[in-house]
Amino acid sequence: MRGATIDVMDNQDFSIVAPPAVLPAAAPPIGGYPTHATAASASAESAFGEPSRSAKDARGSTGGGLRRRVSSILAAIAAAFAKFFAAIKGFLLLLPKLKLLTTSGTALVSVAAYSLFWGWQFAAGFVALLFLHEMGHVIALRREGIKASTPMFIPFLGAAIFAKSLGDNALAEARVGLAGPILGSLAAGAVALAGALTGSDFLLALAYVGFLINLFNLLPVVPLDGGRAMAAMAPWMWFLGLGAMVAMALIYPNPIILIILLFAGMETWRRWQQRKTRSLEQAAYYRVSPRNRMLVGAVYITLIVLLAFGMHETHILTSGGHGFGSI
Repeated sequence: MRGATIDVMDNQDFSIVAPPAVLPAAAPPIGGYPTHATAASASAESAFGEPSRSAKDARGSTGGGLRRRVSSILAAIAAAFAKFFAAIKGFLLLLPKLKLLTTSGTALVSVAAYSLFWGWQFAAGFVALLFLHEMGHVIALRREGIKASTPMFIPFLGAAIFAKSLGDNALAEARVGLAGPILGSLAAGAVALAGALTGSDFLLALAYVGFLINLFNLLPVVPLDGGRAMAAMAPWMWFLGLGAMVAMALIYPNPIILIILLFAGMETWRRWQQRKTRSLEQAAYYRVSPRNRMLVGAVYITLIVLLAFGMHETHILTSGGHGFGSI
């Protein structure tokens, strides 16, 4: 604003007009010529009551200064917006390079959340097991030629990955779905072995939770991993899995199960409506040979048996002051 004021004062058109002198009215002399007083008054105001030219120039100059100030303010605002959107554009271009930061950032948030109940050591181990489970899906997707995101952790809901599809057919979807529990079960088994060799109840409890999470994911309902396997085996099993989820919500009511049940109900309905169209595309997607159905079924049942056995062998009630009897 200081610069705008200087511009106005430097303007040669700007002038300060003194008010007209207040003189007593005098009768004009013979001949009708005005006196010096009436001439001064006429110079300040025209016969029609309009301001003099110098007054107009002064007002016009002041208005121009105001316009310049407004223009300067608008230009400054426009420049600020341009810088803001340039920064946003730079951030969006940087996002692909921040995938690891996104994974580690959400992992740290999840560790902090689980630490409220289990302590940070157990929470860190639990998040590590979730990470290996999700990496099983990522590896399988990449084997199918599908680009997948790195895992993102959601406190109290687990973790998730994002991909454009789960494969070209139900068999590929089943492979992707079962890859998570396979790698997750191997990771939990390694923790259980370490706990047995060292006599660490802490590691045994961590392995137990790892087995439990992978077994829970094998429930035959989409979008859980068991529901992915059912796409290649028997899609009608989705309704059985949905019924099991409803029973769990009634027996063990908690917000997490209710949220999963909500998503499961919507996904089951969407998929079944698609299958009812009996389109060629749907028929091709769910066409799986009997041999492959048997292979998927064998892997599915084997996982359930091994995970149940692992839970039985690693179940403990307490460890280091933490209670696990309710797990």
